[in-house]
Amino acid sequence: MPISLELQIKTLPNKAGVYQYFDTDGKILYVGKAKNLKKRVSSYFTKKHEYGKTKILVSKIAKIKHIVVDTETDALLLENSLIKKLQPRYNVMLKDSKTYPWICIKKELFPRICITRHRTKDGSEYYGPFTSVKTIKALFFLINEIYSVRTYTYNLGNSKSNASNYLGSLEHQIKNRKKPFGRIHSEKEYLDEIASVRNIIKGNFKESLQKLNTLMLSLAEEMRYEEAQEVKERIDLLQNYQAKSTVVNPTISNVEIFSIFSDEKYAYINFFKILNGAIVQSHTSEIKKKLDETDKELLELAIIEIRQRFDTHSNEIYVPFEVGLGENIKVTVPKLGDKKRLVDLSLRNAKQYRQERFKQIKITNPEKHTDRIMAQMKKDLRLNEEPRHIECFDNSNIQGTNPVSACVVFKNGKPSKKDYRKFNIKTVEGANDFASMEEVVFRRYKRLLEEKQPLPQLIIIDGGKGQLSSALKSLDNLGLRHKIAIIGIAKRLEELYYPDDPIPLYLDKTSETLKIIQFLRNEAHRFGITFHRTLRSKSAIKSELELIKGIGNKTINELLNHFKSVKRISKATKKELIEIIGNSKGSLVFNYFKNNTPIV
Repeated sequence: MPISLELQIKTLPNKAGVYQYFDTDGKILYVGKAKNLKKRVSSYFTKKHEYGKTKILVSKIAKIKHIVVDTETDALLLENSLIKKLQPRYNVMLKDSKTYPWICIKKELFPRICITRHRTKDGSEYYGPFTSVKTIKALFFLINEIYSVRTYTYNLGNSKSNASNYLGSLEHQIKNRKKPFGRIHSEKEYLDEIASVRNIIKGNFKESLQKLNTLMLSLAEEMRYEEAQEVKERIDLLQNYQAKSTVVNPTISNVEIFSIFSDEKYAYINFFKILNGAIVQSHTSEIKKKLDETDKELLELAIIEIRQRFDTHSNEIYVPFEVGLGENIKVTVPKLGDKKRLVDLSLRNAKQYRQERFKQIKITNPEKHTDRIMAQMKKDLRLNEEPRHIECFDNSNIQGTNPVSACVVFKNGKPSKKDYRKFNIKTVEGANDFASMEEVVFRRYKRLLEEKQPLPQLIIIDGGKGQLSSALKSLDNLGLRHKIAIIGIAKRLEELYYPDDPIPLYLDKTSETLKIIQFLRNEAHRFGITFHRTLRSKSAIKSELELIKGIGNKTINELLNHFKSVKRISKATKKELIEIIGNSKGSLVFNYFKNNTPIV
């Protein structure tokens, strides 16, 4: 490490701030925040970095700049701002090219309501953005159905002199003329309507529902039943929209929920905005990891970015674990109840978004999908290399008869059926799974070595510690113990056993890695059972022919090769049998079936 760099680190302050790394050409490499600049920056040069990109980053650092700030919140905001502005190579960035729509209440004499994708500094009110076009259209339809507000684009300006001329024709200019409220007589009445609209957009339904209920009852008392029915229909519309939006306790209001779900290469952050127990905003962002960032680091970065993007200012957020966002934001980590269910719902949305992305990639880019699966399996199973070639063994026998074993082969996470192999057990008497497993594993890899065929990166044994130990003996004898990774999967709890490790590994039941292992195990079982049934069927056929005195195995095989089944042999003429196995043996077979019950 150059002396100048060493001096820069030694003289860094023990204060909160933002640091920037530059290479020898003065190009920005990375921007980070820290509670303590000296400790954080020093850790890059003193820790052993297992992640390759972090090692490369450290090797390129030639210059360090820093900015001291007052609080951790200031550091977060400054970090986010600098990342956006400088776009360093090794920083993660929340990229989103979409322009989301907003509901706008224009700053005009009689404000109109519209949907727009562009915010301008004209004094108008903007609500959103809405990540779902379906949601914003439903809300806009609701507003038009219930309230007497204009949506057309003619600008009346802000001159009060226009008001008297405008009021006379307002009712005709409002597109939806079904309103039961009668003619609007003043600007105040119109602005009251706008206030109601504003409450609905914010998720506050209570005031509007009360107003409509009062109006409905008043119309009914006056025996204006048709108009009262129209109001009731609007109440139903509003309640239906509210019911679809409400997810938990309506007392939970003005909070934001953030959750994160990550894998080897990406993190997925879901965001909910909650008002009066209703989700009024929802969004999931995807982040491609650049270094070995923790979920905490990524979530902190995402929270600041998403709050800026969606212009949200809630004083309280719910998250799955503690994050540092400064003193101005209350961070809650719910453990029970409705709040916890909201965080869990957010996490499910993040996972669902990830699954949808995987399905899209699987269709549009199968190679990328395979690469991701292999990288995930390597991480989940703690392997030294990706398991591009996997072989799985399973034994099959019933009451000790016809013991067989099957080996199925997966390449790049998919069955390679041309490479499947089945084994008759040769050296083991009766049902002995351990000895059978030892035999077939030895035979399989002895042959691959002799034929100079490629070896798998991973062997899976269907069974627990006993079967795994038996397979290991064979790998030891062949000198392959440390060249091929091997695990056993037990059926009861789907636990994975490793050599020399008494504690099994339990994978998430929904993980793709476990699903592929289960697929391998089930395929090996199916292939072995099919082979076993074939052998038992042949044994039953052979035993029927063996009852004929004077007929040996060679003759039986000749008959089966020609007639294919015992049924056809039993129905053959004497002449047909003599032509195949000669006069003497043909007569024996013909007479046997003639004197016994025919096979049907």
